[in-house]
Amino acid sequence: MYLLDTNVISELRHGKPQQSQAVRAWAADKEMNRLYLSAITVLELEKGVQALERKLPPQGSALRDWLDRVKFAFADRILPFTEDTAALCAGMHFPDPKPERDTMIAATALQHRMTLVTRNMADFETTGIALINPFIA
Repeated sequence: MYLLDTNVISELRHGKPQQSQAVRAWAADKEMNRLYLSAITVLELEKGVQALERKLPPQGSALRDWLDRVKFAFADRILPFTEDTAALCAGMHFPDPKPERDTMIAATALQHRMTLVTRNMADFETTGIALINPFIA
């Protein structure tokens, strides 16, 4: 089972400029029911869409359509951030504090025994979770 980081699901958007063929190839041979999102990833995507809707409404509208399709496709595979996830997340900040949303995503992967799929390996290396970087062919 795989938890897709925000940069991976964003890279899979059809029509994205300079899309990574390595990421598309990695995802192409995965069964859709083995791919999951964190509610924190949905938060990050939603923030980006809402910002673009305010700044450039036509582009924001197109991105909104994409995000709505993503949320529909992953409807039963968006993992919540729960009280148990919070406890795991808190432990990831010792001995050194780390970025909140990254540790929230990492804790979600840890709780569900999933591999996190991300380009940002350095952000997650010390969290103790399994990682895959699909951007590397």
